[in-house]
Formats: sequence, structure tokens, C-alpha cells
Amino acid sequence: MTTAPNREPVFDLPGQRETARSKLDDLAARTGRRPNIAMIVMDDVGWGDFGCYGGGETIGAPTPNIDRLAARGKLLTSAYSQPTCSPSRASLLTGRLPVRHGILIPVMYGQPGGLADEVTLASLLSEAGYVTQAVGKWHLGENVESQPQNTGFDDFYGFLSVSDMYTEWRDPHFFPEVVYSGARSEWIRNAPFNKCFVHAERGGDLEEVEELTIPALSTLDDRWCTYSEEFIRRMAGDERPWFLYHCTRGTHFDNYPSERFLGSSPARHVYQDTIVELDDIVGRLERTLAETGQLENTLIWITSDNGPEMDSWPDSGFTPFRCSKGATWEGGQRVPSIFVWDGMIEPGQRSDGLFDQQDMFTTVLTLAGAEDRVPHDRFIDGVDQSGFLLTPGAESHRRAIYYWLQGTLSGIRIGEYKMMVASTSDDATDVAVRGSGFTGVTQRYTYPRFYNLYLDPREERSYLIRKLAYLDAFVPTMTAHLGTFATYPPKVPIS
Repeated sequence: MTTAPNREPVFDLPGQRETARSKLDDLAARTGRRPNIAMIVMDDVGWGDFGCYGGGETIGAPTPNIDRLAARGKLLTSAYSQPTCSPSRASLLTGRLPVRHGILIPVMYGQPGGLADEVTLASLLSEAGYVTQAVGKWHLGENVESQPQNTGFDDFYGFLSVSDMYTEWRDPHFFPEVVYSGARSEWIRNAPFNKCFVHAERGGDLEEVEELTIPALSTLDDRWCTYSEEFIRRMAGDERPWFLYHCTRGTHFDNYPSERFLGSSPARHVYQDTIVELDDIVGRLERTLAETGQLENTLIWITSDNGPEMDSWPDSGFTPFRCSKGATWEGGQRVPSIFVWDGMIEPGQRSDGLFDQQDMFTTVLTLAGAEDRVPHDRFIDGVDQSGFLLTPGAESHRRAIYYWLQGTLSGIRIGEYKMMVASTSDDATDVAVRGSGFTGVTQRYTYPRFYNLYLDPREERSYLIRKLAYLDAFVPTMTAHLGTFATYPPKVPIS
């Protein structure tokens, strides 16, 4: 079903839509308000890192809090991000593919973002009466127009860029040629990017809280969690619903766990120690919601912005799929995604229905009773998945996942099948770099590659010659998708 000319077509499942609508109406009648939204977005966490996804204690980093929440809600096994962090975060907040919002690569070292003329989820929720709070990593550009206090958030407490940018040049293990050179150290200190942890209120200027040295960086996730806990407690006495966008520092390399968690994991390694710390943070936020009586009226979503970063191994996560961050192979884009909402989402559910992080844009607006605020002047790739989340045993409303490698359409997934027309090569002979999404070259295939992700989740055996009939489904869907760019042209990329 096509919902509107500027919207991604969906599977029309009216029974699920009615179930969701009925539940939301009952909640509003019972509580007198719209639901709160708590997004917990982690950085570079692998699909298989949490215990509920097969990792946890098995790989030296138990995650009891996350596992407990997953058992209380709905765990998705085919949820997708974009290949890298800035594109993912912009897509989540705008409901649009990177080729539409223009942020195709991670924003680095003072570069501008592309949110100045975008409509964000935070801005629309704010118009609908929500209090909007951003905490933690932003990474959507340092230009004033792209900063959180100017893109819909009432308050921001975090940093503008990405973890390694603040510390790697201070660490003698990674950058001895900088650390032990006064001239080179001074050169980076004078580089035009913000080197501080900052705070800002809506429409205001950034206030620098503290310069991000390595000791300061190790405290951030704890301090950011405290800030979010305080926000949750403060909002317990407020009649307005709220949106908390909590983005962790971990587990982006380089990981410097806080002192309390250093060596705390069975693996006794900084990445696994950080996973244990993030699990503790999830537990703290959930307990604060429980203590303040807000669990019943709060949707909690736990996810990662992309697959694990393998160039930083062993300071990196785990995925059972092919390749990693930076690639359109499954390891780069398939991420954990857990939804918890006591009394609204049936506990103990596990689904392989297709879900894209862009879907949160339209889904949350529906939950907030603000679906009429979805923009009409631009293409919206996000699909309303409220029926999928709120109906027990439901099917996804999403027909296809589109894989974009920066400005190149790489592939498409429908059901358990995936067709690739271009990708990042990941066939390096050097075992130290094999499987990394950032070390290959873009390759376009003479003939499409076709994989059954149930039989071949590592995408090793293309068998298009045996499945030519499926081209009648894949080619028209891909052609229609590309056709949307004729009416809604791609944005000039930010780079």
C-alpha cells in the first residue's frame, strides 16, 4: 500500500493498526497524557554483544539488565541502521535516508552537519507539547544550525563529535608521534574543532563544561547517565510528556571505562568492560523510571548506531554477520533493537520482521498522537511500525530494506532474501583487516548477487541463477525506490 506520494509504501495490516490505536486510546484515557519516549542509542555495539543476542557472558561481558528488559518486551533480529554513525543518527531523527538528508559520512574535526533545513523528530514532538532532552554523543555537525539546541531539543548535555577525536592524539600508545612532539600537539590543539564536553539550552550558545582529556572521557557515560536520571526524576512531576535521546560514549574506540568498571568483565578487556558499564547504565535508567512511577507510560528503545568497528580490534564488538561498520554487508547495518513498554508491548516476543531505525520517526509521531505532523514537502523513508510493536505476534509493516553505500544504492532486502548490486570489498588477505568495512573499495557487480539470509547469514553463497523468478519482485521495487529521487532529488552531500 502506498500511503502518500512522499512516503515509503507499506504492508497494510489494518488489524494491527486498529490494535495499536485502541491501546493508545486506552492509555491516553487512563493516564491523561501521551507516552514518554526514552531512546538509548549506543555507539558501535555489535549485533551479538548482548546476552539476549547470544553474546553476553559467552563473550566475556554479561548484560543482565539488558537481557532482563529484552525478556519484558520485543527483541528484533532484523533491525537496521546505516553503515556509519552520523548518517544513522541523522536518519533516525529525520526519517530520511542519508542520500536525502545529505550526511553520507561521519562528521569529523569541526565539519558542518546537514540538519539546518531538515525537520527533526525532536522539533515535531516539541510542537506537539513534548519536553525534549538530548544527552551524550551528538555527531551531527558542529555548525550552529546543526547543533541540538537549534534542531528541536530544549536542552543538550554532551559532546558534539566522536570519542576518538578528543583523545587519540593525547594517547602515547596510539599517537606517540603527536604526544611526544610539542609542535604536533600544538597543531592539533589549534585545529578548529570543539574539544570540550558542552551544555546548551534551546536557542542558546554552547557552554563549555570541561575539556575532554582521557581521564575526563572515562567519566562521561556515568555523568551523562546521572544527567538523564535527573531529567527523568524532574519530569515525574510535570504534566507534559517527554522525549529523552540518550546517546552513550561507549563503545566507540578508544574505550576508557570508568574506574569502577575497569577490569570488571570476565574478559578483563576495555571493550567488554565498557559493555558491562553500559548495561549498568541501562539498569540505572530503568530503575529511575520505576522509582518515579513512569514505566507504564514510557517506551524504552535500546539500539546501536551501526555494526562493530573492526579496524580497532580487539577494542571492538561482535557480529555473526559478514563484515562490519562502514559496509552494507549485514555486519555493518544489522543492529540490536529492543523495545520495552510495560502493559503495552507483550513480553517475551522475538521477531525477525524488517525494521529500519528511520521507522522511529513516523512510529514515535503516531505514538505521540502527532502523525499529522509528518512533513509533506519531502520524501519520508520511515514507516509507521506502531502496529508491529504493539500487536502480539505481529508482522512488520516494512516491505523492504534499502542499503545505501554513501551515494550508491548497494542492495535491497525483501523477506529473507537480499540482492546486492554493489558493495564494499572485504576480501583482504591480511587477517588483521579482513572483514572491515573501511578498508575495501566500492565494487559494482556484473550480475547481482543474491543471498538467502536464513540459509546463508554470512552472505558467502550467491545463487541468483537458481532464483531468477525473484527478480520480478526485486527489480521493480528497486526501480520504484530510485524513481522517488526524480520527484525528490537527493541533497548535495555534506563532506
